[in-house]
Amino acid sequence: MTLVKQEMKAKAEVYYGDQTCREKFALLLQEKGFPNGLLTLQDIQECGYVEDTGFVWLRHKKKRDLYKFEDVVISYDTEITAYFEPNKIKNLTGVKAKEFMFWVTLTEIYVDEQSPSASITFKTPVGLSRTFPVSTFKVQTINEEVKWLAAEETTEGK
Repeated sequence: MTLVKQEMKAKAEVYYGDQTCREKFALLLQEKGFPNGLLTLQDIQECGYVEDTGFVWLRHKKKRDLYKFEDVVISYDTEITAYFEPNKIKNLTGVKAKEFMFWVTLTEIYVDEQSPSASITFKTPVGLSRTFPVSTFKVQTINEEVKWLAAEETTEGK
């Protein structure tokens, strides 16, 4: 089942291939105030972003239970859609979380940078939610590591 209509695709920036889609999605996450480790999906075939509405989609080859953190397993459907706003993802489809023995659909994710330690909250359609530190989803990239090492060498050279 495809949720992305042709007229929506016509208005979007569309990208193909795993590496390109992962890079573009990581940039979008950063631009909207989300940690870079929020997406752990691989083998992405297509992604798109409609800047006017904030609509985003990702397509990959097969449904999979992929990522596990703090005893929660995340399942990605073959197509994931959402609307992005600064620090908020709403109308999320295609993502479920399993904790204990129960699967729940996730429909909203938001980042609260105002709290003493920044937090990220995942909500379900029935109002259940779970909050984690944003640091749980931050991944140090190679570029950040190179910048850190360069800064360290500069400091040591003085």
